[in-house]
Amino acid sequence: MEISFIELFKLKDPIIIDIRSIEKYNDNHIPRSINIDYNLLINNPNKYLNMNNNYYIYCQRGITSKKVTQILRSFGYNVFSIIGGYEQYILSKI
Repeated sequence: MEISFIELFKLKDPIIIDIRSIEKYNDNHIPRSINIDYNLLINNPNKYLNMNNNYYIYCQRGITSKKVTQILRSFGYNVFSIIGGYEQYILSKI
């Protein structure tokens, strides 16, 4: 499932995960997001995610996050890909 930034920012205290590299995250990221490399997240989700929470995942353009959320959903996690990723976030701020 996917969610837009408009929908995301209407939520109270969403848990936002940036799956880009630490370098890109450190360069700039969505406020209040946490950085977890997508390989770590896919290979060991129970270390980072709780089955009872909703998580909102983004990458640079929304392509990788969509794939990652499909995998994590197959494991039973409540995850949503943020449409357009970080690039859409930048555009939405203009």
